[in-house]
Amino acid sequence: MQKFKRKVFYLGGFDPRGVRFYHQLYRDQAGRYDRLTGEGVTVGGRRAGPAGSVVSTIWSVDNEQAGVETDYEFLRWEDLVGKVWIRNPLTLAFRSIATYVGHGRFMQFKRMKALRPGPVLTICYPPFLAVMIPLLFALLSALLLWSVLPFWAAALAGIGISAMASGKWLNKLVVPWLLRFTYYHHTLAAGGPGDALDARLDAFARRMAEELDEPWDEVLFLTHSAGTILGMSVMRRLFDLRGMALPDHFAMVGMGQVVPVVALRTDARWYHADLRALADKHFRYVDLSFPPDGAAYFNVNPLLLESDTHAARVDMLSPRFHLFYDPENYHGGWSNKYEAHFDYLRVGDRLSPVDFLSLTAGRRTLDDAIAAFRTIP
Repeated sequence: MQKFKRKVFYLGGFDPRGVRFYHQLYRDQAGRYDRLTGEGVTVGGRRAGPAGSVVSTIWSVDNEQAGVETDYEFLRWEDLVGKVWIRNPLTLAFRSIATYVGHGRFMQFKRMKALRPGPVLTICYPPFLAVMIPLLFALLSALLLWSVLPFWAAALAGIGISAMASGKWLNKLVVPWLLRFTYYHHTLAAGGPGDALDARLDAFARRMAEELDEPWDEVLFLTHSAGTILGMSVMRRLFDLRGMALPDHFAMVGMGQVVPVVALRTDARWYHADLRALADKHFRYVDLSFPPDGAAYFNVNPLLLESDTHAARVDMLSPRFHLFYDPENYHGGWSNKYEAHFDYLRVGDRLSPVDFLSLTAGRRTLDDAIAAFRTIP
């Protein structure tokens, strides 16, 4: 069998964990894929990318039985995330005030709700819960203790109990992560990428441009979560380097797409320019966003947020995770919102033509995978 050679560029979300975590996640999911297919996928060790380890890390993915070789390049910006990752809860609370003042001034909430109401709730509930959960713990504890303690002592004890207990519940509901995410994208919308991220996005585009003329059967640019926002800026830079034409075997995939988080800010003029620049560009774009994922904008075409038409060939799909997980393993409910947002990078209890390993290690091209997915009732 003639080898099918695939190049994958992966741009992840707002996450300081970085390449070590995602490499291990890929290995774990390759094991699940192996158990379902028996194909024996081998995931190689990490090595620095051609532009240096600060820009990217590469590992090989060998599917010998299916005759597939994948060169997987993880585009790195976790070091930049780490520099703005707020650890002090008081600092996070203070900066969240500025975030929601900014959203109140510049976010097009009516338009956001018309596009998809779920993400509006996802943006708005963290500050509410960040206030109400500690307050409820403190009040309930203080009222109970007031029967045996003086009021001042019961109040102090209630505050102490709230400080110890509320953090667990806030973390379970992903409140601190969402506040960090929202603050960062507030600053991104208002101030632009900044010098460091701007240079990194330029480097990502150069790496992709360098590989497009290599003898790959398929080149995929996979973006996830906040990576879908930055991915549009990378695409604008890629066209600046390559002109109007990209090869037919190239495609961009957005997973758990959140582009409106920045695109619907009226002050994000730099980003609006990136989206408008893509309106007349011919390329393949596939959006995989799951309706129950409260952070994702299912069936919202990011290329139409700033333009009435687009030249790209676009498919908008739900990955339909509920069909591929057993009920006991399905990430449903409020407490699993964070995990559901990472199911795009996993393999379920049954194989999907568009799960992450099928797209990156399987024999089907992206278009063949989508055609197979559409046949599933």
